[in-house]
Amino acid sequence: MNDAGLCYLDHAASTPMRKSALAAMMPHLTESYANPTGSHRFARAAREAIDEARDTVAAVVGCKPGEVVFTGGGTESDNMALYGAALVDATRPRLVCPASEHHAVLQTVERHAGTVIATDGSARVDVDALVDALGDDVAAVSVMAVNNEVGSINDLAVVAAAIAEHAPSALVHSDAIQATSWLDLHDVWPHTDLLSLSGHKFGGPKGVGALIVRTGRVLTPLLVGGGQERERRSGTHNVAGIAGFAAAIVEADAERADTVSRVATLRDRLVDGLVAGLDDVHETVGRDQKVAGSAHVCFGGVESESLLYLLDRAGVCASAASSCASGAISVSHVLTAMGVAPEWARGAVRMTLGRTTTAVDVDRALDVATDAVATLRARTGARLAERASAP
Repeated sequence: MNDAGLCYLDHAASTPMRKSALAAMMPHLTESYANPTGSHRFARAAREAIDEARDTVAAVVGCKPGEVVFTGGGTESDNMALYGAALVDATRPRLVCPASEHHAVLQTVERHAGTVIATDGSARVDVDALVDALGDDVAAVSVMAVNNEVGSINDLAVVAAAIAEHAPSALVHSDAIQATSWLDLHDVWPHTDLLSLSGHKFGGPKGVGALIVRTGRVLTPLLVGGGQERERRSGTHNVAGIAGFAAAIVEADAERADTVSRVATLRDRLVDGLVAGLDDVHETVGRDQKVAGSAHVCFGGVESESLLYLLDRAGVCASAASSCASGAISVSHVLTAMGVAPEWARGAVRMTLGRTTTAVDVDRALDVATDAVATLRARTGARLAERASAP
């Protein structure tokens, strides 16, 4: 519960800023204002802050500092990885991804005439479909570490092994934007060539991310001009954002084990309470297949838009599908890829917990959601009865 008395269950969309991140940013928003590409002492100080942040991020990921490329966020990192790989060699232009990827990946693959493959019922890549899609013309395959909507975890070791056998020249990219709070990146990075991260998903600022590029892998840069980031991503550095990103990721890494354990217990309490308190509630993905913070459920007999309105009016903040949608709620492409029936998908709600979630939040959400679903179902029943009795 935050200071405004609101219950925030939308951590997959964005997380509260960490105090450590804000403290790291403040000097670069006030007295340290120089462009880090300059040669004077003020510029050198800014450049040192970036170098320190690069070292910090590399230690958390398990990569080399020179493999860290700072970007403007997760979407840019995903686009940079995939377009950058596809444009290197005209004989290997094809991109491949599962149908359950975030739109930053999915639309990139679709716009580049790539191949979109099937998923299983938990939104994880269908490895047989992946093998069938591979070939010598594939530039890169993108499989997210953790699904942003339903929280399912892909086995990247299996993915990487399949690609190494059937398309050894292809790069392996993973959108790990939802993974940082829940998975040790030392276990993720070894199976990839390219890894996307975004600061505001783990307590850092919005508008800053990173693409980890394994040494020796070549990408065609999307942004050119100043030659920053070793010619891989031109543009004046967001020094404050980068400092905040680094402070947040090191803290997220340090507290992960405790956060995962505590939040998993709260998540189970929330979902179990909904299932016990209401009929026709379906937990979308099994708990052994997803991260601790994900409580994605489908409510029979209600529509997400109406339910979210009642939740918000009572101070419970949740979402339906991706937070990057235009605001109009339609059946999720992730649930469609999973094969979820439309009548269930229309009642899907994504409740995501995080490091600031408390037992009070869960109890409040349970009370509000149970009442809201009952109210909506009663309204639907009354309308149906009225239509049935009409002459």
